[in-house]
Amino acid sequence: MTIRLVDTGWGEELTAALRADNSELRIICPFIKAGALRRLLSLRPHRVQVITRFNLRDFADGVSDVGALRMLLDAGAQVRGIKNLHAKLFLFPRQAIITSANLTKSALDRNHEFGLITEDETHIPACRNYFDRLWKRAAHDLTRDQLALWDNIVTRHRVTGGRPDYRRDLKDFGADVGIVESFSFPATVRSTDAQQAFIKFLGKSDDRVPLPYEVMAEIKRAGCHWAVAYPASARPRAVEDGATIFIGRLTSGNVNDIRIFGRAVGMKHVDDRDVATPLEIERRPWKADWPNYIRVHHAEFIAGTMSNGVSLNELMDALGPMSFAPTKRNAHADDGSNTNPRRSLMQKPAMQLSEEGQIWLGQRFEEALAIHGSVPQSVLAEFDWPDI
Repeated sequence: MTIRLVDTGWGEELTAALRADNSELRIICPFIKAGALRRLLSLRPHRVQVITRFNLRDFADGVSDVGALRMLLDAGAQVRGIKNLHAKLFLFPRQAIITSANLTKSALDRNHEFGLITEDETHIPACRNYFDRLWKRAAHDLTRDQLALWDNIVTRHRVTGGRPDYRRDLKDFGADVGIVESFSFPATVRSTDAQQAFIKFLGKSDDRVPLPYEVMAEIKRAGCHWAVAYPASARPRAVEDGATIFIGRLTSGNVNDIRIFGRAVGMKHVDDRDVATPLEIERRPWKADWPNYIRVHHAEFIAGTMSNGVSLNELMDALGPMSFAPTKRNAHADDGSNTNPRRSLMQKPAMQLSEEGQIWLGQRFEEALAIHGSVPQSVLAEFDWPDI
């Protein structure tokens, strides 16, 4: 009997199993992200069958990816869905892996996830029988037409801000096999799998707000619960779907600063879609000069005043050139290009964070939420939202 208990490094365990024999890969996993899946598919498993969840709320909330399902279909995999699925099982020709880890980069590489790996001749057939029973009850393979419809529904929900009170179209299309859901996920998303992270700056150097300025007042002024605005002269091309957008406000005080008070999931700019409408400009006249959008969804904000937000000065003091992606690249290039993070911010509407900056700011933002609380989603639901 060969059994190993494992609590970390699941990404290496999965890839090692596929390298040993890639003739078959069978997966039971509720949540699948494209970045983690890409690693497995790069090893070209020959026969792939996947059981996952088809709940559109999971895709809208970003805990699972429609794009990951598309990658599976492109690779020739069969995919079926089951409601309220929680089991995680990875089956290979000579191994079975049972784990608490979903197929996400954070679960595979960073989180403490417990489970076991077995090559036992009695355990593997039992795991196969379990997979086969669920597979048969799931009944139908996912089609490209179904996936295209779901993608449209999820995109429409996100484009309108992922508003917390408007989720009726996000249905569960999985098969009902009698599994009862014991919990539900919150509407806000705290993604650790984002490939990009940006700080979007609100306000101008001659229009700073004092630290006692209310966060709620800034959300209402900027409409940053569903979009962040860029000037007419600059289409925001760098942001990709799923990027983390930290939202900061220029502040005044003993020392000028930028306080990060919000976090959301960004969407890639689409020219015909992501421009302020006449009604939106009428509601916020300053958008005539700042009409270009990065739409965001599942935004969350630190409650209280700007003084509760995370100081960008502290980030730059802590990390120096490693704060932002451009200054980090320049530091590594060592060619005389600017490595001063403060100088890099001059007259920019946004800045891409380095990996170190994303981790530092994410941790500090979580700490601020724990201390000060967040603006309730029920309150945000009462604000203005776009109508696409």
